[in-house]
Amino acid sequence: MSARQSSTLLVGQFKNGGKEWRPMSDPVQVKVHDFVDPELGRASPYGVYDIGADQGWVSVGTDHDTAAFAVQTIRRWWYAMGKPRYPKARELTITADGGGSNGHRVRLWKLELGRFAQEAGLNIRVCHFPPGTSKWNKIEHRMFSFITMNWRAQPLVSHEVIVNLIAGTKTKSGLTVHAELDTNSYPKGVVVTDAELANVRIEADKFHGDWNYRIRSG
Repeated sequence: MSARQSSTLLVGQFKNGGKEWRPMSDPVQVKVHDFVDPELGRASPYGVYDIGADQGWVSVGTDHDTAAFAVQTIRRWWYAMGKPRYPKARELTITADGGGSNGHRVRLWKLELGRFAQEAGLNIRVCHFPPGTSKWNKIEHRMFSFITMNWRAQPLVSHEVIVNLIAGTKTKSGLTVHAELDTNSYPKGVVVTDAELANVRIEADKFHGDWNYRIRSG
């Protein structure tokens, strides 16, 4: 499966890129600035895409886009979609960008994946895309691109609107996307010690072990 965080979104009556048909002289009114609305805040979509099933899952976070949030999204996808579809699976392969909340240098990402691996009884193989090649990730052009098309030119006025627009994304090839709101708190600045990281059973591949590795469940 592919995993990726989307750009953090401003929630409110803000301009959203793209074009749609409207009655003449009746444009959607939006704010002329892009300052954060203190009441509505931001939204952080993080997506999981099952390549074989052409099925996606997006958690829309209301707090910080951290590695803990990313792994929690993968965890929710696994128990709700992945495990029922692949009940005999013993290993999960994740392709992810090289940076961001799931970056290959992010210690919290590896720590949280290690916890999930033990909890789910799965070995987790991770393959990061090299810098500048995130567009190769299939989730980018098979899921998030269609989500962007589905909500083009529509102000994202609330978290509920964002969730509904994501969940309403479909393609002729059969893509379906489940979306849900995640209101949990994910604080920034969590420090992972050397001792904590050493307890994660990471096996680096011979080829670019910093980008390609396996986290064992036990």
